[in-house]
Amino acid sequence: MKKIVLVCSAGMSTSLLVTKMKDAAKSQGIETEITAVPEVEAKNNTSGTDVVLLAPQVRYLLNRMKKDLEPQGIPVAVIESINYGMMNGEAVIKQAMELMKNK
Repeated sequence: MKKIVLVCSAGMSTSLLVTKMKDAAKSQGIETEITAVPEVEAKNNTSGTDVVLLAPQVRYLLNRMKKDLEPQGIPVAVIESINYGMMNGEAVIKQAMELMKNK
């Protein structure tokens, strides 16, 4: 099972994206555990994670999170604004799977 963590400012809009991502993963036969956490809880919620995706509004965390997580083998990236805005769960799952494949 792949564990994906989405980091956002408060967790409200991202929870809808999590639902869309779970639906997309299920339809593709991908077993995932997807959670959304606010930025203040991000550091405490990355253990055992396969990939961390940042909502566009917290893109300023990218360098710090890469520095903390990539040495542990956890890729970090920002969700493309268009996919976030459209709540395109399928595209975001694809982004997460590509990051995991390349790690």
